[in-house]
Amino acid sequence: MKRLVYLGYYFRQMNWPMLRRFMRHTRKESGMGSARQVFGFLSDSLRYNISPLEWYQFGFVGMDAAEKATWAGTGTMYEFQRRVNPPAGREILNDKRAFYRAYREFCRHGLWSLRELQDDSVLVQRILAQHEKLVFKDATGNCGTSVCIVPSAERSAPDLTRWMSDNGFDMVESFIEQHPDMQALSPSGVNTVRIFTLLDEQGAYHALGCRLRISVDSPVDNLAAGNLAAPIDEETGQISGPGIYSDITRKPESSHPVTGVSIEGFQVPYWAETLELVKQASLKHPQNRSIGWDVAITENGPGLIEGNHDWCKLVWQLPVKRGLKPLLEDASLEN
Repeated sequence: MKRLVYLGYYFRQMNWPMLRRFMRHTRKESGMGSARQVFGFLSDSLRYNISPLEWYQFGFVGMDAAEKATWAGTGTMYEFQRRVNPPAGREILNDKRAFYRAYREFCRHGLWSLRELQDDSVLVQRILAQHEKLVFKDATGNCGTSVCIVPSAERSAPDLTRWMSDNGFDMVESFIEQHPDMQALSPSGVNTVRIFTLLDEQGAYHALGCRLRISVDSPVDNLAAGNLAAPIDEETGQISGPGIYSDITRKPESSHPVTGVSIEGFQVPYWAETLELVKQASLKHPQNRSIGWDVAITENGPGLIEGNHDWCKLVWQLPVKRGLKPLLEDASLEN
């Protein structure tokens, strides 16, 4: 019954143009007709706890039952993350302002709430004077939505807070200048490292995977916005495979499609420092046991941007081209 409820949710949230595009692509590539595809994603959604779109993104066409069972879909992730990150303890991850207050020691950028700016006109003037660019956000926004990067010269102190209110922005951050190597890879947006972590029931730290999110002519680097994600070797900090899209109609990229910089073999700067930063941040508020951390790499070292309690199963699994659900099912992690 729960799987039927999930299926109803998937259809309510469905990106119908994307589904139709995936169906046309699959028919062209495999010869599978629409009726067989619909039967396939409906039956596999109920059996493997995945959404119809994930049926395509995970590559279930032609996959055997044993391999299908290794993939963690939306339903599986919802149940897992609700268990390890109880809703009562998520506030510091749901709101970017609360996150910044809780993890400020690990950050390298400034963040100010709309309320702070409304209460302090001198602060507004100082921020505009000290920062060449500012990043305006909705504090509870996801997937890179509601993000606006604006040169400070285009805003004036008297109207800044009114402009933020009118446009739905309740916080502003200082713009992060990324490391020159990351800038050379893709200058359109800050390319962040995503590290998935888990504290087991004994409080021991585990890294479940490391990825680099790469912007493609976009001010954000989210996979859902049409950007790339690539696997990072945890031991070396080097990218160990091509960048992938979540859109199955687009092929993986061994080199960046705009800059031409090689993705495979790219060395993430300050790798040891990045791993240590994420480990220490994971241990600070252990009530949230599994977090997807976003880390910016600057010329002076790594800094946290945010942590996600509902971290993305696509960024986690697609770059390594295999299902990772067994990592969530380890007996030592069960309640």
